[in-house]
Amino acid sequence: MVQEIIDVIAGLRAQRRSFAVATVVETAGSTSAKTGAKAVISDDGKIVAGWVGGGCAESTTAQQALHCIATGEPAIVDIDLNDEILGAGMPCGGSMRVYVEPILPKPNLWILGHGLIAQCLCAFANAVGFEVIINDPAVERAQYPAAGRLITDDLDYEQFQPQSQDFVVIATQHRGDHESIKHALRSPTRYIALIASRKRSRLVMDYLRDEGVAQDDLARVRAPAGLDLGARTPEEIALSIISEIVLIRRGGTGAAMCTQSTEASRAGHTVNGMVHGSTK
Repeated sequence: MVQEIIDVIAGLRAQRRSFAVATVVETAGSTSAKTGAKAVISDDGKIVAGWVGGGCAESTTAQQALHCIATGEPAIVDIDLNDEILGAGMPCGGSMRVYVEPILPKPNLWILGHGLIAQCLCAFANAVGFEVIINDPAVERAQYPAAGRLITDDLDYEQFQPQSQDFVVIATQHRGDHESIKHALRSPTRYIALIASRKRSRLVMDYLRDEGVAQDDLARVRAPAGLDLGARTPEEIALSIISEIVLIRRGGTGAAMCTQSTEASRAGHTVNGMVHGSTK
């Protein structure tokens, strides 16, 4: 059973599918599954390995797993087993507590192009949990040790296939910026950004507009990439870009934390799990 669960999890990870692992952490009374029992629930709500009981235990766990996958947050669910029948045909009459943990694939960060900013961005992105894919014929592994994948033979971007949860940064350094953006706009990716100066960004966007690219599509492109941190060095520019990516991924506001803390303190609210106010 344990090996089956390990193998199924490995397969789901290889397919970049979301899933959840449910573990029985506590039981009371008669239960068909005992403490420690596990099950793997796929992103379509099916139990694909393991077992945590039948009847309401299975359906309730599967429903909670789908919710956890959708929110990305683990949960504990208490299940009343009065409706579940043991092998002897009698109701269980017990209850169980199940911990459900979602396992989500790392989002991909696609970097089209190369350069010092791209190298720094690759390292930062890997550190905050992204799978980095570099697509450029000029890159070498030694330059991008943190990259999960290097694509060097894809001049027509046939292997460039970002999904809706992925992020795309274009670092082509003026060589084919507009073509790279066009390819990115054909995908459902949630983030497209161009590393360029403000002047260069305006020129590229004007060119695309003249080429007939719809304004709604152009509105998807962040040019220049990143937040305004006053960045000057490649490292600082990369930091501004990964900051913007994290902000979008996590749904942040970009406001200063000290400002939020002060306002919450005045209102007697909680910020980041800490109550701000009197310390008497």
